[in-house]
Amino acid sequence: MAAKTIAQKLEQLYKLQTIDTRLDQLRAVRGELPMEVADLEDELIGLTTRLTNFKTEIETFNEQIIANREQIRTSTELIRKYKAQIDNVKNNREFDALNKEVEIQDLTILAAEKKIGEIDRSIKLKEELISEVQTKLDEREKDLENKKTELKEITAETEKEESTIAVEREKAKDSVDEKLIKAYDRIRENFRNGIAVAPILRGACGGCFAKVPPQLQSDIRQSKKIVICEACGRIQIDARMAGIEEHVEEEKAKPKRRAVRKK
Repeated sequence: MAAKTIAQKLEQLYKLQTIDTRLDQLRAVRGELPMEVADLEDELIGLTTRLTNFKTEIETFNEQIIANREQIRTSTELIRKYKAQIDNVKNNREFDALNKEVEIQDLTILAAEKKIGEIDRSIKLKEELISEVQTKLDEREKDLENKKTELKEITAETEKEESTIAVEREKAKDSVDEKLIKAYDRIRENFRNGIAVAPILRGACGGCFAKVPPQLQSDIRQSKKIVICEACGRIQIDARMAGIEEHVEEEKAKPKRRAVRKK
């Protein structure tokens, strides 16, 4: 098999570019939906985690309330015991000691009751936050369901056409040199519009519109070597290879002259 000329390589590469552009346009129909779905899924994970953490905190608070109530019960029982002993004291020292124990247990009960009040307020705040997060979670779940349905419908509409173009792309890709494909793919990744092969239009790169020196224009026109745009790095081809007649473009660009009437 004869080696491919530079012109043939460029023609095959531009054919691949046109197929990729069709694929890009087809996928663009989905817009930001895939990203929106992913963002909503991430947000749901975050909201669910917050909800779980709040509920765990409430469980801890309830355990603290139980512990403080148990302390109150214990202190109350000790006060009853100490007061019973006061009736049988034999001297002032024992009386003062028992009264001191009663005071300590009274203070312990007051501290436990205060702690229970603080915990109750904390629980109410957490319950309010849980209600807010749950409401937001329910809203986001509905949004996600709607976005997924919308994405599924759009994907179903374009799936068959996309599959057909993908097969066409594989065939076109097989005809292009592997080394050139790697360079092409690398360049495509650098641009949001995915244009790696750009025609020269009115002496400028069709990708970035930077002016191309006359000598390079001549090289591109003759297709004797692969030329890369000095400004953007795209592969440059002659406009005619892209199916564009340069002289037509030039005529469109020229200002229209008014007809001069003869006297």
